[in-house]
Amino acid sequence: MRQRVITAVVALIIFIPILIAGGVWLEIAAAVLALVALSEVFIMRKRILVSIEFVVAALGLLVLVMPSSYLSWLPNHLDRLDLFYVFVAALLLVTVATKNRTTFDDAGISTLAMVYIGIGFHGLIMARNDAGLDTLMYALLTVWLTDSGAYIFGRMLGKHKLWPAISPNKTWEGSLGGVLSALVFAAIYLQFFPQVYSFWTMLLITLVLSVVGQLGDLVESALKRYYDVKDSGKILPGHGGILDRFDSLLFVLPFLHLLGIV
Repeated sequence: MRQRVITAVVALIIFIPILIAGGVWLEIAAAVLALVALSEVFIMRKRILVSIEFVVAALGLLVLVMPSSYLSWLPNHLDRLDLFYVFVAALLLVTVATKNRTTFDDAGISTLAMVYIGIGFHGLIMARNDAGLDTLMYALLTVWLTDSGAYIFGRMLGKHKLWPAISPNKTWEGSLGGVLSALVFAAIYLQFFPQVYSFWTMLLITLVLSVVGQLGDLVESALKRYYDVKDSGKILPGHGGILDRFDSLLFVLPFLHLLGIV
């Protein structure tokens, strides 16, 4: 527990000023975090990082993470998805060049990882630099309080397992407690930092985001269970890896755009 607290304090000391500064600092941080998350997927798959497969996947990932301004050099008839396809095609060509030591399945997993991680961290940049710090903090606190509420209510009242085959410690009572915690937070937060929709609409959106965040958590639990690992990585002592800490956010942040908040 002491190690978890120390890691959390150090991470916040580094992360909070970057969130406040925004701009290029957040863009660099998002790119670095995304690359670390991608490396965690490769390590869980027991794939080496010093490989053409990882280099191509990393470049494709950055195409999805970075703002459009970084792609202004592209000809007018091309956009982000066109460039991303180039790297997907390159991954497929790697299967030929390596004589199937990198397989079609490997290319598919790398492509899915690029999309999952890349769009998630792109959402982090959009929320801060396009919508503002108050919108990003609304999303972050919704996820964090859902997580904390689920833990507290689950420990106190949890009796009915939510999805034991994937995450045996989660309960329906904890899940509902997490949603309730997020709604109480939003009801207070929105009084001081109103968002693009009315108060009641934002409460409904908070409900959606709280549920989506928990689904993101379950997805990452399923990923770890499939690869038979306890944590996605070891970069955060006591907390695991970047995917362990950003699993819910990788689902929630893109939803800010889908719901018209960003």
